[in-house]
Amino acid sequence: MKVAIVGVTGYSGTVLWQLLSQHPNVTEINIYTTQADLEAVAQQFDWQTKQTVRVLPFDAGQIMADNDVAFFATPAGVTGELAEAFMANHFPIIDLSGDLRLQDPQAYQKWYHRAAEVSRETLSHATYGLTEFTATTDYIANPGCYATATLMGLAPLVQERLIDLDSVIVDAKSGVTGSGKKLSQATHYVDVDENFSLYKLNQHQHIPEIMQQLKQWAPDMGPIQFTTGLLPVKRGLMATIYAKVTADSADVNEIIAAAFQATYMDKPFVKILANDMPDLRLVVGSNMTAIGWSYNPVTHIVTIVSVIDNLMKGAAGQAVQNFNQYFGFDETAGLAQLPLMI
Repeated sequence: MKVAIVGVTGYSGTVLWQLLSQHPNVTEINIYTTQADLEAVAQQFDWQTKQTVRVLPFDAGQIMADNDVAFFATPAGVTGELAEAFMANHFPIIDLSGDLRLQDPQAYQKWYHRAAEVSRETLSHATYGLTEFTATTDYIANPGCYATATLMGLAPLVQERLIDLDSVIVDAKSGVTGSGKKLSQATHYVDVDENFSLYKLNQHQHIPEIMQQLKQWAPDMGPIQFTTGLLPVKRGLMATIYAKVTADSADVNEIIAAAFQATYMDKPFVKILANDMPDLRLVVGSNMTAIGWSYNPVTHIVTIVSVIDNLMKGAAGQAVQNFNQYFGFDETAGLAQLPLMI
């Protein structure tokens, strides 16, 4: 299997290249860039391999001729400009940016603060690739990291209507790699180390894709309160979710446990904790999602904690999972990494 990676200089693109380099079904990786200095892109891999990494100029026709699938690990707006040729030829693409996630171009413009380059008709053919819940098609929109953790934590309760759909509050926190490689004061070491800060309160671009998916599960889903924070760590993401439980029963804990068990019992990358809460060390370095919960019978509030590695399950790992699903490979192929723990 020959694969193309378009855009490999960011954190997600680099991790994607690492994963595909070890994938048992990948025989060749071709890296493409729209940057003029091809050598500068290639040099970033010198420390990782003794082999010469070949970086090629972006050419849609050549990519389709020489590969079986194309991954786009590019900033917002780039895939929208480049993907039409692939989609017109029904060539499979897996996009790690947000360009194919939202079905409404106006919503994209509102939340990404740029005009949508992809038509509504084209977007209607793209699949939102939350792999535990979606069958993939030729055009896969890899979910955002905050969206993945939040949706994985909410899915069983929303699908089974166990919570008040107008009561959801999400307090999510991510490591600094979630902000990308672009230099900024907010991610400067001196400002991040031994600190914690909030950003994009109720304005994060992953909110509309969360709502889009929740409304597919429950059309009467109400809006969510969504807060994002920056942790002083490199990678890892924790979504703490609060919701009012509607079940009026002494067996609420058993009902919630049964919902999570039924949803994820056959999912290799989901770990459900019984009577415990996950922390980042359970998942960092792996493609796992770890989920725990606690129900307060006094307030009737359930607290769900969902943790992922933002570069793995939140980006490159889920992209490989989508790749495996699309081509019928073992779901865990290329994703055997265990959490780092130490």
